Amino acid sequence: MMLPPHLSSKVFLAPMAGITDQPLRQLTRSFGSCNIVSEMVAVNAVSRRNPKTYRIADVRAENYPVTVQLVGNEPELFVQVVPLIEELGAAGIDINMGCPVKKIVNNRSGSYLMTDIARAASIITQVRNTTRLPLSIKFRKGWDCNHINAVEFAKMCEDCGADYLTLHGRTKTEMYSGTADWDIIGEVKAAIKIPLIGNGDITSPQTARQMLDYTQADGVMIGRAALGRPWLIAQTHKFLEHGILSQPMSIELIKTTMLRHIRALSDYYGEKTALQLARKYVCWYCKGMRDACRFREKFVRIADMSQALVEIDRFFDYNREEALS
Repeated sequence: MMLPPHLSSKVFLAPMAGITDQPLRQLTRSFGSCNIVSEMVAVNAVSRRNPKTYRIADVRAENYPVTVQLVGNEPELFVQVVPLIEELGAAGIDINMGCPVKKIVNNRSGSYLMTDIARAASIITQVRNTTRLPLSIKFRKGWDCNHINAVEFAKMCEDCGADYLTLHGRTKTEMYSGTADWDIIGEVKAAIKIPLIGNGDITSPQTARQMLDYTQADGVMIGRAALGRPWLIAQTHKFLEHGILSQPMSIELIKTTMLRHIRALSDYYGEKTALQLARKYVCWYCKGMRDACRFREKFVRIADMSQALVEIDRFFDYNREEALS
């Protein structure tokens, strides 16, 4: 089944609040073809002209299509905000109806909307009537194991005018624990006529292929597995499209990528904020390396960028020598 024309791949970088910002999106896209979705953008903050939220939603500087993800629970605010999101360069609109985080759910947004199908339908319908941009909905298996309504919810989204859907194979109460249910993804795929993207437990190009074969979904979305591995998304595209499995990244290439990421964070946020943000990314990039735990404990206490770069050099030089010995 054909995805909307602005999508260049079957593989999506998942929207992750506080993570998939412009620097990470650009870095991920630099490795090759994939579809990019912004961080979650709160419609009430956009409607108040919140400068920070406006900056998150502004994707005009990116030279590839970006789908902007919106979250909220008031249909009228979506109608007010969508034209602004169009002006800020969005190539598509995604509505988050799957976020399980307490702050979002308590605001009756995200996965809460799976318990209020009438309101969810009103939001989708009014957004559909407001924009010609491709419209997608991201949702979950259901609220909990006793309230699984993904098939019913997907049919509603289709009836209200969504162009494609993304389903995470866990319930709200499961958060990100346990094993994603690929069976429910297959059930939803069989029940609708629009494309479906599968999300959950895709950790490699091979598992992406397994999900597509098992569920017959039209694409895959990768989130946590790409943390510290921004090359994974394009590598998965390459494998799905051409059957080519990329070689593991060398220690030197991992270091180069991490330094590119830190420089991009500095350019976008300024050095002080970049160093604070780099602490979590460095932990992800160094996962599995020798003495990574000790390095992380030292790195998170560094308050000066120049010293941080010295410690990065030292750590990667050490690992390179260990690999050669």
